[in-house]
Amino acid sequence: MIEFKPEMSTYLRAHAVMTAIAMAAGMLILWVLGNPHIWTGAVGGFAAVALRGWYLADEVMDEVWTMSSVGLKGPYGRTARFEDISKLRTIAGAVQIVTKSGDKHLIKYQPDPNAVIAQINAARQKKAA
Repeated sequence: MIEFKPEMSTYLRAHAVMTAIAMAAGMLILWVLGNPHIWTGAVGGFAAVALRGWYLADEVMDEVWTMSSVGLKGPYGRTARFEDISKLRTIAGAVQIVTKSGDKHLIKYQPDPNAVIAQINAARQKKAA
């Protein structure tokens, strides 16, 4: 059984990118509105993402996916049998699993999402053979 555990460094890197975007967006919004204190947008964007990151870290780091000979089992009862998977793709540091029925799942904060996809595809091919 293979486990796909989230990695803290990938989580922090994703939040650094979100922080930069939130700070820039906050400043832009205040500039468009004519606020003379646009720097407060940067402070607000930083605070919002930092609070979110701190609040969700424990929960997200517990979201482990396991791969067996028949499929994937994730947190909160999520499952994806190999024969039900229609698409695998990367989204930043995550792997998105799309099933034939349209369900979508994320294996979040993986240091190498392409390697995860390769492992899943190898297991799918082995099962199909």
